[in-house]
Amino acid sequence: MRQSRTTGRGHAADACDGRRQPDSLTLKTSTLNFEAKEYTQKNFNANQFHVILRRMPEPSDAATASAEPSLEEQIAAYQREFQDLDPQVEQVVSALQRLNRRMNVAYGRQTATLGLSNAEWEVLKALVVSGAPYQMGPGELAKRLGLTPAAMTHRIDRMASEGLVTRERDETNRVRVIVELTHEGREKWLEAMRMASVFEEDLLQDLSDDERHLLGQVLSRLLRRVEETQPDAGGRLSDLD
Repeated sequence: MRQSRTTGRGHAADACDGRRQPDSLTLKTSTLNFEAKEYTQKNFNANQFHVILRRMPEPSDAATASAEPSLEEQIAAYQREFQDLDPQVEQVVSALQRLNRRMNVAYGRQTATLGLSNAEWEVLKALVVSGAPYQMGPGELAKRLGLTPAAMTHRIDRMASEGLVTRERDETNRVRVIVELTHEGREKWLEAMRMASVFEEDLLQDLSDDERHLLGQVLSRLLRRVEETQPDAGGRLSDLD
């Protein structure tokens, strides 16, 4: 699973696991509005998000999903109450939010078929990204994933009991603990990646290569803007757990 290929993976269901929930990730910041407005003025086609959204699964609560207004209805309602609203900016931002939510649902369903929670997926991903020998300290993992030390310890305990990681004392520094990805953990990650690749190719099939390239550039630039202006937000467009 790609780290956002737009937004990354995971969802907010694991908030009780200790993840910090920064308000800035609602994408309603003035800095993001500035960037989104800049792109719409350059004829960036926000309908690209609509094309992708149409291929996304509905949120798990079908009643809530069916009652959700369309983007157009939502923007019209906002404009009635807030006359200074820029509808082009709101279209981009709201589409991003909906896309993020639906992608979280889709990825959560996929990892669940492998017996993985989104919380566990996040740890596997961090260890793989760290490179061979796929080792990190608990403190480093907690910082990477935006967790409290206690929440990270709980997560590692659970994953160690499932054989996805090991936790050993560093032979050169007995005070330091090392968390290492196991063969089984890496195989789980690979299987999740295979499933995600099929899903993601299907998701983007209606976009041309040029549109995919443009969309990737736009999202990367928005992400950099958040990282620069909201560094305490975890440097991501969405909360992955």
